[in-house]
Amino acid sequence: MLLSISGLPGSGTTTVSKLLAKHYGVDLVNAGDVFRGLAKEHGMTLAEFGALAESDASIDVKIDERQKEIASTRDNIILEGRLAGYMAENALKVWIKAPINVRVKRISGREGTPADVMLDETIKREASEAIRYEEIYGIGIEDMSIYDLVIDSGKWDQFEIMKIIISAIENRGGFT
Repeated sequence: MLLSISGLPGSGTTTVSKLLAKHYGVDLVNAGDVFRGLAKEHGMTLAEFGALAESDASIDVKIDERQKEIASTRDNIILEGRLAGYMAENALKVWIKAPINVRVKRISGREGTPADVMLDETIKREASEAIRYEEIYGIGIEDMSIYDLVIDSGKWDQFEIMKIIISAIENRGGFT
């Protein structure tokens, strides 16, 4: 079984992915960790690195190609990232969404940045990513048609979301 979990920043994808990986004892490949690591290596904030990625498509392509390679060569893995559903053709594809005020509150708490500053950064980051995804892949990030499940984490906590996804995983035969 291959599972992809995607969503916008602060939607809870990483939290849910980690819970599921632990529950099933499978590996988790997280595109956000790769992106954050590259930003740190370059001594940049996420917003600054996102702006750089707008002018250097190789950054996104490198991350996405890695996920695509993993998806095509491994089984029993969870791929987590904004475009993971597009990179893993045969996956059970999940999109986790939440209202922007909920997501910003989560990001602000995690990053220790005031919510008003984080709101501005989040809006800019998402706009930057949307432009890059459209230009590089012709993907409209708001298009949910490829996903098997779309779950609102503003209405469900991480454990309830995990139960919903486990039900879908088991319905597909589970991890082997």
